Amino acid sequence: MIDEQNVQDEAEETSEQGFEEGEEGGLELDRLSELVKELEEVRQHVLYAQAETQNVRRRLEQEKQNAAAYAAAGFARDMLSVKDNLDRALAAVPEEVRQDEKMGPLVTGVEATSRELDAAMQRNGITRIEALGQPLDPHRHQAMVEIPSDEAEPGTIVQELQSGYMIKDRLLRPALVGVAKTP
Repeated sequence: MIDEQNVQDEAEETSEQGFEEGEEGGLELDRLSELVKELEEVRQHVLYAQAETQNVRRRLEQEKQNAAAYAAAGFARDMLSVKDNLDRALAAVPEEVRQDEKMGPLVTGVEATSRELDAAMQRNGITRIEALGQPLDPHRHQAMVEIPSDEAEPGTIVQELQSGYMIKDRLLRPALVGVAKTP
């Protein structure tokens, strides 16, 4: 490949010498047109290389942003089981235990821990998927059972077996649900 500066230098020399009529002038004119053609090819290659470099840069920047945004996904998935266990523990506490002088503060502490975990998840872009009463969305919900129902439209979620969660705009865990069907 010919260097662009060399092509320009040769073109200037040729124009300074002038063109003689006859064979030699025609040969120089042919050589000049070849050089101009090569120059255009080199310019095209440079433009393609610049465009490719810019595309690679954009792609890497997007991958970097995604890596930063979703780096905690594995840890967040692990924390969901902790959240599930806290919720199950709180749901299993009878009202008389909540009112007991000795056990009441323990239940209050577990409730505070659950609220703090919820707040930490919110700060990191982890949100609970609303399921009850919603139409089944296979991108967010996983139907586990069909439940005969006169009250709900077929395909509507009537029971939530396990909460689902999103991390920013990605699914972290689908909600496990029961869906209404015609009786």
